[in-house]
Amino acid sequence: MTEIAHTPNLKPPAAGTDDSANRRRALIGGIVGYFVDQFDIYLPVIVLAPAMSFFVPKNLNAGTAAIIAAFVFTATLIGRPIGAAIFGVIADRTGRRKATIIAIAGIAVTTLVIGLLPGYASVGLWGIGLLILLRLVDGVFLGGEYTAAIPLAMEWTPKRRRGLASGLITMTSPGALCLISALTLLLLQIFPAGAADSPYAVWGWRIPFFLGAGLAVAFLVYFVRQVPESQAWENAEPGAKRVSPLRQLFTGTNRRSLLQVFVLMTGIWIALNISASVLPGLTSKVAGLTPTQLTVALIIASAASAVTYPVAGLLSQRIGRRPFYIGVGLLVAVVGAGATALLAAATAPGFGLAVLLLSVAFVVGILAFGPIAAYMTERFPAALRSTGYGIGYSLALVIPAFYAYYLVGLGDLFSPTYASAILMAIGGLLITVGALLGPETRDVDMGAAASASQH
Repeated sequence: MTEIAHTPNLKPPAAGTDDSANRRRALIGGIVGYFVDQFDIYLPVIVLAPAMSFFVPKNLNAGTAAIIAAFVFTATLIGRPIGAAIFGVIADRTGRRKATIIAIAGIAVTTLVIGLLPGYASVGLWGIGLLILLRLVDGVFLGGEYTAAIPLAMEWTPKRRRGLASGLITMTSPGALCLISALTLLLLQIFPAGAADSPYAVWGWRIPFFLGAGLAVAFLVYFVRQVPESQAWENAEPGAKRVSPLRQLFTGTNRRSLLQVFVLMTGIWIALNISASVLPGLTSKVAGLTPTQLTVALIIASAASAVTYPVAGLLSQRIGRRPFYIGVGLLVAVVGAGATALLAAATAPGFGLAVLLLSVAFVVGILAFGPIAAYMTERFPAALRSTGYGIGYSLALVIPAFYAYYLVGLGDLFSPTYASAILMAIGGLLITVGALLGPETRDVDMGAAASASQH
């Protein structure tokens, strides 16, 4: 990939020749790259759900099938922290741009191969085994993409605009969820699903994977041609680049920063898991929604959430990141958990009320992601920014990943009805505590390019 990046017709614009154009290209790279990343993350959760019969035996019991489906998603979660560590070091030692190019190429290849996989009828359990393995590998590349591309975009962005830029980047996450939900709904209307030999199960699910691979290739071409290396990384002390970023991250003040963002991100991921994984099923159960109605409800909630991300980024720029996260944590603990509790306790609510409660809980539950790209990159110096951002962002996935077990325990201690609301409240409180433990970062100078355009 390095040779491709330096061929004459693919040479990127030189840093410093036109800072405004370079900032725009880097921001577009961050936005599109994060969209490709999030599109790929949601693929197995939504697209493969109606097609799992293609990969497992017909007589498999429902519990085992559910565990296998969970492994497909969990494999991606496991891969992301590994990718963050690997590509964080690459990005801090050899450059954000190189790390991004490798990661996106990896996403394109693995996503394409997944779309070509045979099913149980052809190769038995090798099909589902390969799917899980490829999702693990894909998770490594996904962790590498945002670990490199987002710090690059933030380092090119003037600090007065970092909140908005972060919101524009992260809004692509609910945007990707909305698009995939709509695409799956359309495909299910055209291609019937159900049995292992149904049109959707045999090849309909492959279409979104081919689309995801195509998006990754298109982004790769754009990034190679248009996006320059970060000046903040290029201007970092050469001696600092020779020291292992991982070693620096786990010593001194950097270790304290990592522990602080770990607490904050643990709360954010807990709230996200309740919002994205628990609320849809809860809504369907209490309101008796059909799969089509639930998909429509998720599209509405996702679209509403996407709109709030730039607003959240702007608000954090005005009042400061620390006050923003203190307030958002309390909002999640009170409003998000409250809407979740009302939804869980509702008796046969109509479609409108169910969508309203789902949307409120969903929007509030994931609101913290609006300025997170800015905040997390502001917490670490340039020489280990990608490593710190990537590991701090991804390692905190581990504890929240076992949310299903926490829900069982909370249900035994309190009430199964309100377990999800209680866990949402715990996530909100962790966000607030994490913010209280950290400093204000809004005015951090992340590099020459940003500071030079500040005035």
